[in-house]
Amino acid sequence: MATDQQWTKKTFTLNTGAKMPAVGLGTWQSKPNEVRDAVKAALLAGYRHIDTALAYGNEAEVGQGIKDSGVPREEIWVTTKLDNPWHKRVEEGITSSLKDLQMDYVDLYLIHWPCSTDPSDKTLKTHYADWDFIKTWQEMQKLPASGRVKNIGVSNFAIKNMEKLLNDPSCKTVPAVNQIELHPNNPSPKLLAYCQEKGIHCTAYSCLGSTNSPLAKDETLKKIAEAKGKTTAQVLLMWGLQRNTSVIPKSVTASRIESNFGLDGWSLTEEEMKQLSSLPDRFKVCGDAWLPVKVFFGDDE
Repeated sequence: MATDQQWTKKTFTLNTGAKMPAVGLGTWQSKPNEVRDAVKAALLAGYRHIDTALAYGNEAEVGQGIKDSGVPREEIWVTTKLDNPWHKRVEEGITSSLKDLQMDYVDLYLIHWPCSTDPSDKTLKTHYADWDFIKTWQEMQKLPASGRVKNIGVSNFAIKNMEKLLNDPSCKTVPAVNQIELHPNNPSPKLLAYCQEKGIHCTAYSCLGSTNSPLAKDETLKKIAEAKGKTTAQVLLMWGLQRNTSVIPKSVTASRIESNFGLDGWSLTEEEMKQLSSLPDRFKVCGDAWLPVKVFFGDDE
């Protein structure tokens, strides 16, 4: 791996030919008012990829932060996602997101989870009996023709569900992206290899693990970071990038947003990559216990 790699300028070419910036800002769990400032700070620091979702309830602030930055819309890659209660209303879902974002289009629109929920059940514990993600994808495939969505993809799809989708006769468009939880405590090598074989790019969410994950106190990670003179967050992001996944670290602190972007001119050695990929602990930030159906099957290892 060349140490002069300019990761902050790097893009990954999707199966559509579109070029997605390798490093983006994640906005999940960002509090109101913080998101707007975080998005502005990220764009002013050089980020050109912003990730949000209808479920996060912050699309309006993300849109405002983009406007505040003064960076032209066409220079920014924006990803948002269809929420579970909207699976039967894909057209309405993207219309709602674009209205809140104050945009004419998004660069990438994802099915957030391979699971619909009936909005009439406020506990979100009822799956539509007459609907599954195959039907949702049929609707998603219609969107690019309108120009309001440039690329379509999925999120949280394990191998079993990817196979189900790709093998269905109605699947005419291979997802451009599968956004999944990826970090050394949830490395998912089989799922990553499967997607790469199918030409599906993977974006790593929760790429820094979590404050409660074993990564927060992992000695191997700390030693590598100290040896490199880098933060543990920077090392985790580099691990993700060198696995050919895009990364969307979440932060609302301007100094940390800038620090997380300090990825140019250095790299991890093969041995360091191997050490991080071999960490024994396993931890998932996002499970599926809150969903009415199981979506993770242990088929990603």
